[in-house]
Amino acid sequence: MRNELEAQPTRTPVLRKALAGVVLVIVAALAVKVVIGLIMGVFWIIIGVAAVVAVLWALKTIVW
Repeated sequence: MRNELEAQPTRTPVLRKALAGVVLVIVAALAVKVVIGLIMGVFWIIIGVAAVVAVLWALKTIVW
């Protein structure tokens, strides 16, 4: 047997859907920011290593 509550289809209120959409947008923006930060971190590490290699090469070329 089904009671009256089960017989009625449940609908999510519009405000609740809007709030869920806002939460998804905020989380997506934070995720993009974190990914860009990680990419920039790797980029600067590569630039730093390249600078050290360039200095060592220049010293080797001048001194030896």
